[in-house]
Amino acid sequence: MSERQMELAFGQGRHPDADRIERRLLDGVDPSAARRATVLGQPIEEIEARQQTPLLALDFTFRPQASLTVLWALGDAHTRRVIEGAHERAVTQALRWLEDDVAETRWASGRGRARTPAFVIAAFRHFDNRDGAPLLHEHCLILNRVQRPDTGGEPTWGALDTTKLYQHVVAAGTLYTLAMTTEVCEELGLATAPREVTPGLRPVMEIAGVDSELIAWSATRRQRIEDVLEGLTYTYAQQHGRLPGETARHGLGWQAAQDTRPEKKTPRPLEQLLARWRASALAKVGKQILDGLLHRCRAVGAAIRARVDPYVDVTLAAVDVAAVVFTVRRNFSRRHVLAEARRHLLETLRGRAFAPGLDDHITDRVLEDHTHRTTGIQPGRRAPAPGQIFYTADFPEPDRWWIGGTDGKPPRESSRYERARVASLAVRNAIRSAHTRAAVCTDDQHHDPASAPPHAVDHPGRDAPLTPAQRAVAVHAHQQAAMPDVYLEGRTTDPATWLRTPENLDRLAAITREANARRRAIANGRTPAADPGPPVDRHRQEHEQQRQPGQDQEQGFQP
Repeated sequence: MSERQMELAFGQGRHPDADRIERRLLDGVDPSAARRATVLGQPIEEIEARQQTPLLALDFTFRPQASLTVLWALGDAHTRRVIEGAHERAVTQALRWLEDDVAETRWASGRGRARTPAFVIAAFRHFDNRDGAPLLHEHCLILNRVQRPDTGGEPTWGALDTTKLYQHVVAAGTLYTLAMTTEVCEELGLATAPREVTPGLRPVMEIAGVDSELIAWSATRRQRIEDVLEGLTYTYAQQHGRLPGETARHGLGWQAAQDTRPEKKTPRPLEQLLARWRASALAKVGKQILDGLLHRCRAVGAAIRARVDPYVDVTLAAVDVAAVVFTVRRNFSRRHVLAEARRHLLETLRGRAFAPGLDDHITDRVLEDHTHRTTGIQPGRRAPAPGQIFYTADFPEPDRWWIGGTDGKPPRESSRYERARVASLAVRNAIRSAHTRAAVCTDDQHHDPASAPPHAVDHPGRDAPLTPAQRAVAVHAHQQAAMPDVYLEGRTTDPATWLRTPENLDRLAAITREANARRRAIANGRTPAADPGPPVDRHRQEHEQQRQPGQDQEQGFQP
């Protein structure tokens, strides 16, 4: 598409060949009518006459994790081709999912709706950020004009349901990350590992073996943002008399990012950028670390892949996904569950490939087994679309707590994600229930391949099917190997901070509840109850309850 065609389509909402069409229609046709024939959908003039701003396109941007960008910028030509190819195919897969499963065109104030046949997209690949540091990313400009279904006459054009598209942008982003990371890891023999970027937020699954120093080298803006954010946080505390909560922290972070955003620079050829990046990285980390980067990543990846089987326990995944989504959102739609299911696959498989459709399968299990609808059908009105149905669950939600600051930083309130990780401790009950079901299933059911559920955990290369007891042990061993180390060790975020282990988080929550109850009793003029002693350690209590008389070890699974 030429520059002029881009201007016509994405700047004026007209056919890309509007100039040629107009010239052909001008013979005997009024110029305004000829121009009107080239307009796609509602003319911009009519929208502006209503004092509205026309939306002609949507910019969806896809970019990999920092470690993948480092490998792409500092790796050899083959590594760069693999990463670029995976990036391109992952972008295509995410856009195709939006096109096939999400996109709709609407008219008559939303009373008329139909699926769209295809997007009109202009893609622009960029290689660096505003500071000139490596940042492989793709801008996908989606035209807000699509053909409506054929009604028997001339094809008509209308606008997309942009609200629905924006609602699914997170699910599309997780699909891109999952698809690209999986392909690169499988092609190059790599694996992923969690890296905490911001305390309290979800860790990023980076390529294992990439030095944190190299990641910091590529993240040129992060330190400036953190410096500005510290000043904004201090100002907020002075004005409000308290530290910012989670929502306020997100707002302050966005403001710090905008305040430190430099102007764009003149683009440079990729060859010049690669040479410049290598020289900069050599000065930062040295030749030995730089030359052995891919070899080191493969060695670390081989160790991880040796203990992580490419299988997923759907029962465990469904409970974990449901607990996290419920704690973070309380009311959620299918798109929220789908995005979390894709994150779960990325975290547990560590870059290993999986059966297509597994993310949808986990999502369906969550909605069927662990949720109930909160969206009802009103009499006399049409039933809501699947994307408009909301759900909730009945998982216990942990109380909020405060986490002591580290490295001179002030204390902060626990984030929704940290509370979600504590809530997801209920996955242990799911593992126990899976063990119970495996133990009571009959041998005929176990040996019949047709009776096995889809995507179930299994291990190839065995001469005979596993017995129920062997299968239960295999499930346990697989989940132990698949879960990231920070989860296996019982830590929700930074492993160096003891306050964040689930055991201590439970104790802190119990202490907080007790202190709040005492404070309310004093405020109401009542004498607080006698000190009941230290809070009950529920984990030890569960351990004792699970122990059978005469046995030395606990029955059931423990992640």
